[in-house]
Amino acid sequence: MKNAVNDGGGAGVWSATGFRPGTKAGAGAGPGTGSPSGTPGGADGDTRDGEIWSGCWVAERLGVELVGDEGLGELLGLALRRNPKRAHLLVSHVLGKHIPQSPAVVYGYGFALGLRVRDLLGEDEARRAVVLGYAETATGLGHSVADGVGLAPCLHSTRRPVDGVARAGGFEESHSHATSHLLLPENPGLLAGDGPLVLVDDEFSTGNTVLNTIRDLHERYPRDRYVIVALVDMRSAADLGRLDDFAREIGAHVDLVTAASGTVRLPEGVLEKGQALVARYESEAEAPEAPEAQEAPEAQGAPVRPALRVELGWPAGIPDGGRHGFTPEHRVRLEGALPAMAARIADALPSDARRVLVLGFEELMYAPLRLGVALEKLTDAEVRYSTTTRSPVLAVDDPGYAIRTRLVFPAHDNPADGPGDRYAYNVAGAGFDAVVAVVDSTADTPELHAPDGLLARLSAHTPSVLLAVVPSYAPARPSAEPPTASPTVSSTERPFMLPEPLRGPEFSSYAPDEVGWLLQDLSDTKLEAPTEEREEAIQSGGAHYAESLPVEYQPSDAYQELFHNALAVSATRIAQAVGVVTETVLAERSPRPVLVSLARAGTPVGVLMRRWAQHRHGLDLPHYAVSIVRGRGIDANALRWLAAHHDPADVVFVDGWTGKGAITRELAQAVEEFEASDGITGFDPEIAVLADPGSCVRTYGTREDFLIPSACLNSTVSGLISRTVLRADLVGEHDYHGAKFYRELAAADVSVAFLDAVSDRFDAVDEAVDAQVKELLSTDRSPTWEGWAAVERISEEYGIHDVNLVKPGVGEATRVLLRRVPWKILARAGAGADLDHVRLLAEQRGVPVEEVAELPYTCVGLIHPKYTRGATGADGKAVSV
Repeated sequence: MKNAVNDGGGAGVWSATGFRPGTKAGAGAGPGTGSPSGTPGGADGDTRDGEIWSGCWVAERLGVELVGDEGLGELLGLALRRNPKRAHLLVSHVLGKHIPQSPAVVYGYGFALGLRVRDLLGEDEARRAVVLGYAETATGLGHSVADGVGLAPCLHSTRRPVDGVARAGGFEESHSHATSHLLLPENPGLLAGDGPLVLVDDEFSTGNTVLNTIRDLHERYPRDRYVIVALVDMRSAADLGRLDDFAREIGAHVDLVTAASGTVRLPEGVLEKGQALVARYESEAEAPEAPEAQEAPEAQGAPVRPALRVELGWPAGIPDGGRHGFTPEHRVRLEGALPAMAARIADALPSDARRVLVLGFEELMYAPLRLGVALEKLTDAEVRYSTTTRSPVLAVDDPGYAIRTRLVFPAHDNPADGPGDRYAYNVAGAGFDAVVAVVDSTADTPELHAPDGLLARLSAHTPSVLLAVVPSYAPARPSAEPPTASPTVSSTERPFMLPEPLRGPEFSSYAPDEVGWLLQDLSDTKLEAPTEEREEAIQSGGAHYAESLPVEYQPSDAYQELFHNALAVSATRIAQAVGVVTETVLAERSPRPVLVSLARAGTPVGVLMRRWAQHRHGLDLPHYAVSIVRGRGIDANALRWLAAHHDPADVVFVDGWTGKGAITRELAQAVEEFEASDGITGFDPEIAVLADPGSCVRTYGTREDFLIPSACLNSTVSGLISRTVLRADLVGEHDYHGAKFYRELAAADVSVAFLDAVSDRFDAVDEAVDAQVKELLSTDRSPTWEGWAAVERISEEYGIHDVNLVKPGVGEATRVLLRRVPWKILARAGAGADLDHVRLLAEQRGVPVEEVAELPYTCVGLIHPKYTRGATGADGKAVSV
């Protein structure tokens, strides 16, 4: 075993006489890791009683001492509980369980520990990891650690069995009053990988819990690495070597990451003395003439007011916590929805509330914690956070004791082990103007609302009680249908983790670092249909263009020669446009953008922009390709993956060119719908393009309509990838859109040659790019949508009456000739070599080229407006309407 060691910068002893500096020796603290980087300062424990340590009451009566890092006493106090194995209880000031604390402080400790785990593992290993928190106290802490790691799913153990969900493991917590932990991941494979397992608990004392966990899971799912994370390492000297021995026994590497370290010095006979002390105080509290120790005396006989229910608007499909697993994709969706949910709570609070408690419920710690963090940002009130618990702890109203008051109420979630008492500590008498009780829907029962239930008990101690109910997550049941070869996704299945992007050479002829394709590989599926058959089905409304593929055009020798000639002539012009659009993005959109090209025309441009950023600035920009389909929107699962791995505000969508702006409008609408459905915000729908002849966007390399050689060909200039496919029997609800990799066309592939020809001209255009960018950044580049107006005019002048059949610009006109049934090509009078390939294709297809004097584009392709297969001659050439 290897410990991540950081001394923490000092040591001391906390005892009945207060704090005294010292050194860690003998039975002192084991190796620790110091305070987590980025942790918010000040763990005040919310006692408001000066400098009195919240453990000195126990220390004075039992002779207990806390020995360790200098900040240890700020993190921990002491209390007593009735337990035959351990009388004392370490009470954390920053866990958010027993002591109300600022939500930002609670979340900050866990998140900072997660950042350290990510640094320890590195991003590749962190992406393969799974974070496991312990019920009930560390469910929120484990989830917060997972947020800090950022790339890994999380799970927490539970004491609540769920019908229909099989156990993936279980273990015992030897010192706890309730020992059985269940592991119930919705995805049975969540724990089956061989990546690191990160185990998170509030304290690391004997190590028994961790050993039991590792022993159980290692037998089922052996792996090479474990990371133990805890707020405090409190092992005794005798326990320090146990994990080392165990790690050697199973042949695994084990790291330890903690915020502080120390140990508890216990005098002989402390267990018996502690039990006697608990028994005496509890019997005194139960005497008829004595006030209840668990409640503030001034609350006796206070009127009970009904709780005000707040509808959170919890996002559909987002788990309430990590009981069945929580993925990075879930995290991103929740992040987007939190501000609105917190605003609903803030609106429901009394206007004069100055001190507010967000109270979670047993294992439901993460959701109320995140709501508390968001609420803290919205309101001027002092917000605190804690949760109810199963754990019985003695309450003593003394500033030197960690548990000042307790509320007792019956369990209200129909627990599997039967009814029993539950507790809320340090709530009574704490002066809260409002308490927001957050429970899951399983716990929203008559017992919760009963006269002796939690809400009534809270009402006796605060003027306002609000109730927010988070829907209990129902794991998807396995499909009852037998497995088939069909790629259709059953409606009962659920995405546990979206797949990583496809990369070359397994998918596409691009280098793996040039682009990651957020697509599914449909290479083995027959998708092609004859062009005329497709056109008839599309125009008759019988099929959508994205449900099939045209037969891939095989260029003649003459046409390939035209491509290479055009590339030689235009490479410098394209290089300059690439530089201009990239520099504009870096100046206005993000200093480290995430390039997301719209497959497939945008992908060569995205690769070139990435190369420019490397050439000019040494930046290694991530680049992905996603599918967008006119009339169907962008691939929402691809957006979810992007949001889980990058800041949406850094994403810049890239396309090759604009025509009339249909895709520009499609993307804007799709992003708006995605924000509404998923609650994820931050994506900017404005596309960055190489050429914007339609004046549809602000970010472009040029607004001239010229020949971009990558528009001359199909897959053989786009990494051998087909256009994207969206068909219900192939693309399920939780699948990426599909595409094919035409490996068989490798001999004709010019994808990399095109990229190299352009990027070879980068040095030659540096100065021209700088001058053009300077001019553009000081120019009004607001879209005028001139192209759309021109298309509408052409549609009416030529009697087409459907703008979808008018394809403006050199690139779009080329596409008409390559994969639709063309009717006419309109060419600007005097257009030269930019249209050589168009004229050749038109001649091959029998399509007339009509020169037009006043045309805002170099050329416009018109799809046959009344197409049936009878509208072509026997040779397949288009004829007049």
